[in-house]
Amino acid sequence: MRRYGKNPDEDDVRVRPNRKGNRPRTTIRPKHEDAAEGFVLTVDRGRLHVLIEDRTVVAMKARELGRKSAVVGDRVAVVGDLSGAKDTLARIVRVEERSSVLRRTADDDDPYERVVVANADQLAIVTALADPEPRPRLIDRCLVAAFDAGLEPLLVLTKSDLAPAEKLMESYGSFGIRYVVTSREELTEGDAADRVREKLEGRITAFVGHSGVGKTTLVNALVERQRATGHVNAVTGRGRHTTTSALALPLPTGSGWVIDTPGVRSFGLNHIDPSRVIHAFPDLEPGTEGCPRACSHDEPDCALDAWVTDGHADPQRLYSLRRLLSTRERREGD
Repeated sequence: MRRYGKNPDEDDVRVRPNRKGNRPRTTIRPKHEDAAEGFVLTVDRGRLHVLIEDRTVVAMKARELGRKSAVVGDRVAVVGDLSGAKDTLARIVRVEERSSVLRRTADDDDPYERVVVANADQLAIVTALADPEPRPRLIDRCLVAAFDAGLEPLLVLTKSDLAPAEKLMESYGSFGIRYVVTSREELTEGDAADRVREKLEGRITAFVGHSGVGKTTLVNALVERQRATGHVNAVTGRGRHTTTSALALPLPTGSGWVIDTPGVRSFGLNHIDPSRVIHAFPDLEPGTEGCPRACSHDEPDCALDAWVTDGHADPQRLYSLRRLLSTRERREGD
């Protein structure tokens, strides 16, 4: 029978299965003060690949974390075998406080939130100008999720050799969103990747987009690495999902990270609090002081109408805000 001393280490904690009435065999919990700091690169079937200094360590979540899970982008504390050698396994004992969380639901009536990425500060929304056709409603939904999470959005428009960007950008000019236009030829030659990379330096950027838009091809060019790419079905116009799990990749300059996420067919907003979206419109936000409680900002007594009429903001900006807020109430494709 094992006996515990006054100073047990992390291996001395034994937690029984979570059944009613069961308690840990010792009330002394290790603080893991000697745990190493790591950055979660990807999650694969319960195994987390964590960057610790200059090596990648495979780890599992410690049982004492309970339901708290770690996702790509998380800063974590890791103990155990940190050598990164083959067949070794470490343990994640703590998930540090997150600066941001990008979430989505499978659909608007799905109550289960999925954390896509943690600690990103920018969301690159990738859409093709043709083949497949742009889906403005999906772009709007990604913008709402970005504003809700406090991420700065960046529109990346691909395949400009097939269609011009001006028509699509007419719909987003009033949002004041940064954007970059790329073509397939430029991407092959590297010019487009350089233009996009300039907007990623020093930041953690999550890339989202539906299948077939060239997201993973772009990521490959940005980080000079190959992930599997797919093709677009000529009949349906839909691409094949080629990225099955989120993966964080460093930029070649060593300043900044790109997080490639699986292609999405929908972006549910069941979890979004509409009151947070207004924070992305600093020219409109002061005008909400006169709004009634729980104002949807799209009703007869909304104070924003008077705010715009008095010349404090562009009417097109109010239209853009209401357009985004309405995506919370409408399914994509309506």
